[in-house]
Amino acid sequence: MKKNNLTDLFYSAGGLILLGLILIAGNFLLGTFKFRADLTQGSVYTLSEGTKAILSKLEAPVTIRYYYTQGSNVVPVALKTYAKRVEDLLAEYTSASNGKVIVEKFNPEPDSDAEESAELDNVEGQQTDTGEKFYLGLSIAFLDKKESIGVLSGDREQLLEYDLTSKISQVTRAKKPVIGLMAGLPVLGQPLDPMTKKQPTLPWVLGAELKKMFDIRKLELSAKKIDDDIKVLLVIHPKNITEEAEYAIDQFVLRGGKLIAFVDPYSYFDQQPDMQNPFGGNQAGSSTLYNLFKGWGVELDGGKVIADMTFPSGAGPRLLPTLLMLNNEAFNMNDVVMSKVGTMLVPFAGTFKGKLADGLKQSPLIHTSKNAMPVDLIIATLTGEPSTKGFQPSGKEEPIAVRITGKFKSAFPNGEPVAPQAPAKKGEPIQPPPPASGQHMRQSLVENSVVLVADVDMLTDGAALETQDVFGQKVVVPRNGNLAFAQSLVEQLSGDQNLMNLRSRASFTKPLTVLRNMEAQAQQVYLGKIKTLEDGLNATTEKLQALQKGRGAAAGAAKAPTVLTPEQQLEIERFRKQSNETRKELKSLRKNLRVDSDRLELWTKVINIGLIPVLVAILGLGFALSKRRKLRAAVTS
Repeated sequence: MKKNNLTDLFYSAGGLILLGLILIAGNFLLGTFKFRADLTQGSVYTLSEGTKAILSKLEAPVTIRYYYTQGSNVVPVALKTYAKRVEDLLAEYTSASNGKVIVEKFNPEPDSDAEESAELDNVEGQQTDTGEKFYLGLSIAFLDKKESIGVLSGDREQLLEYDLTSKISQVTRAKKPVIGLMAGLPVLGQPLDPMTKKQPTLPWVLGAELKKMFDIRKLELSAKKIDDDIKVLLVIHPKNITEEAEYAIDQFVLRGGKLIAFVDPYSYFDQQPDMQNPFGGNQAGSSTLYNLFKGWGVELDGGKVIADMTFPSGAGPRLLPTLLMLNNEAFNMNDVVMSKVGTMLVPFAGTFKGKLADGLKQSPLIHTSKNAMPVDLIIATLTGEPSTKGFQPSGKEEPIAVRITGKFKSAFPNGEPVAPQAPAKKGEPIQPPPPASGQHMRQSLVENSVVLVADVDMLTDGAALETQDVFGQKVVVPRNGNLAFAQSLVEQLSGDQNLMNLRSRASFTKPLTVLRNMEAQAQQVYLGKIKTLEDGLNATTEKLQALQKGRGAAAGAAKAPTVLTPEQQLEIERFRKQSNETRKELKSLRKNLRVDSDRLELWTKVINIGLIPVLVAILGLGFALSKRRKLRAAVTS
């Protein structure tokens, strides 16, 4: 018996040693093969093809300094998990660049050299409620250029790859891209005009921010050519644009230039004198690119704006369904520009429709919900019940901003338009039209893309920013992602071509949208009930008038009835009963909506918090019972 025990012990120890040697040898052999598999949903650990293309063109090493205060209880648990994912992503950059991306890790503890290095690299320390400081950020350096992401936030997890790749692209390019700006509003500010006595204005925050990143070249709305060194043309509210300027934009796009155009059927922040009103007053301006849109097959209804009952602002009597408060549900989250926006405030926007020209395809960036409809401009600013009267949703998502790609054809098939000539005076010879300024392009040689947005007001400081008083100083703070949207568009189209195809990373957390959809559907039913009630009221009123008219004709036209007839009283009583029943239904609808929402929220929490631990406990208990049965069977045998 003792000999058998010693034999078993020998073979057990030898087996363990042999197994260890096999594992070590296998790990060594497998380590020589660079095989990687990403089995996560959305491939959150896999770099995009655009990133790989940019890294493959690096001519010199790029150094990424990663600052993370490790081993500290100050760092929130969620950020510790996020920091590990950042580190994993940086390892992917090193691998994909064949060592051209060098990652240096620093642990900036208080009063350390690493903390001083973080401050020199513009990586900001974050303070907790107790006043303790920790760091989570990085800097990117190439030769003598440096960019930084001062704070890595888990809220921007989907943007992490884009942020890193765009910073690498910025530090590796030779000079600032040249951006053309053509605007019908003072985006860059305006000086004092002694002729019109217009007061000087400061630049919009958007204009000031763009000047920091790009070489901005201002163009007039009557420009006849777009310079060849301009990479991106930003058009904002092109009211009264000339046909020659539209032709210049047309040829610019055909040459491969990138166009971003913000147009508007109802620009609330562009108030112009109303010439048709004899009592004076102002009206909102409008803008479009008529000839270009016609050539591309794009339509913008200049007489309507969109109302959306899923994304309205305000509530109750202050409800304004044409002032849209948009979130991720209204964005194309597969486009990296939209994935970094968060929320947007879009006042009195239009929508695009029409059948695109051959060779072009459209990808929506921003869209309404299905619970939306176009409304006339006359009711655009109405609030409360008047703004929802007669609301009938279209049942489809309407595009507010689109990206159009493909091979563009000229919107001017007959060539450069000729400016109208002033009539010759009597006795003077008729002057021939001026010669064409250059060779006319009929079609782009390669595929290109333009971005069209049916709103201008969203770019103004009034819609995008708010001013806060911080320790006696006026500080401008973004209230939404409006400016981030515009800046990201310019940044994307002006950067490396591969940035345009860079997708947003999938998120480790999935947002819940069922509750909001339930509320939108119930709200749609609620508005339908209101419409039914109003239709019933109108029908009853018409019937009462008919009864009164018949009674008056019977009694003679000289004297109108002053006492309600039994028929009228019966009709009124019937309507009152119907009205009360409808109101009870509305009240029940609101109550059921709250109950369903609360029930769904409760079960969502139960499943997310309790289900997995329960399943693990059941599996563990089942495994223990199975092992116990096997042990009993072995003992009894």
